[in-house]
This record gives sequence, C-alpha cells and structure tokens, in this order.
Amino acid sequence: MASAAPTTSAQPVPAPGSDGLTPAPFDREAGYALLADLAGPAATTLAGLDALAPGFPDWIVTSLFGGTYQRPGLALRDRQIANLAALTALGGVEPQLADHVRYSRRIGMTEAEITEVIVHLAPYVGVPRTLAGLRVATATFAEAAHEATDEAEATDEAEAADDAEAAGEPTDDAEAEA
Repeated sequence: MASAAPTTSAQPVPAPGSDGLTPAPFDREAGYALLADLAGPAATTLAGLDALAPGFPDWIVTSLFGGTYQRPGLALRDRQIANLAALTALGGVEPQLADHVRYSRRIGMTEAEITEVIVHLAPYVGVPRTLAGLRVATATFAEAAHEATDEAEATDEAEAADDAEAAGEPTDDAEAEA
C-alpha cells in the first residue's frame, strides 16, 4: 500500500530580521575603512577596475567590506579563515587568495596558521586545490619577506646617512654636489 504524500502548507516568509538573523548593513565608509586596514596603505586590490567596469569596485567594497564584513557574529580573524578556505576551495582565484593571505597576515595570523587552514582543506577539496592554495600562500609569504627586506635596507641606509650627517661626515649627496 502506497503511503500518501505529505501535505505541506505554505508558510509566510518572515520579515527580514524576524528570524533571528541580522540584516547586513551597507556602510560605504566602513567598507573603505576596513579595506584600507586590511590591505594597507599601498592597496592596489581594485586599482584600474573602475575604468573597466565603472561602479563595480564601489559595489564590491560597499557590499562585502561595508556589508557582509560588518555583520555581528564572527570576528575578523574567523572571517579571514573562511575566506582562505573558500578561495582555496574555489580555485582559479589566485589574485584574490593572495590578497586574503596578505590580509590575514596584517590582522595577526601567522604563516603557520594560514598554511594549516589550507592544509586542513585537503580531504574536503582535494590535494590539487590544496597544493594550488599552498603555492599562492608560499609566493605571498616570499613576496612579503622580500618587501620587508627592501624596507629594512632602505631604513638602514637612511639611518646611516643621518648618522653620518650628524657626525659631520660627507654623505653620498654631499659628494655628488662637490
């Protein structure tokens, strides 16, 4: 004997926020401020995109960084872990994954933690995607180390020139003028 199909009654759709979810704000200023904090002063994340797709970078910043990121419930670190996992799993988004590796470092995650997030994905997303994610992370770590070395060398040179000038020794600039 066949059982009767269960009957369903249409339930009204609850009003936004009445189901315990908090609606996402769309705060353009907060979005740009957060992106600046994450990306740093030399941010080029969306550079040039406005010329190609006018308004699209603003939509990205407003809806993601000024919307989704502004929701309560997850700390920024947790959001970055989710981003690292999602972008690694997605694949084919190496520039965005590299950006989020940099953002994760800027908010205090260590290279070991970022690496572990990506390694943890292997049984879920497969070894090839995990390896691709690790390649992006490794390259991003190396790039950051190179930039830090360049900055340290420039600082050392500037300090040496200042010390020489203070001691009355000729600097390279003074020798060039002579």
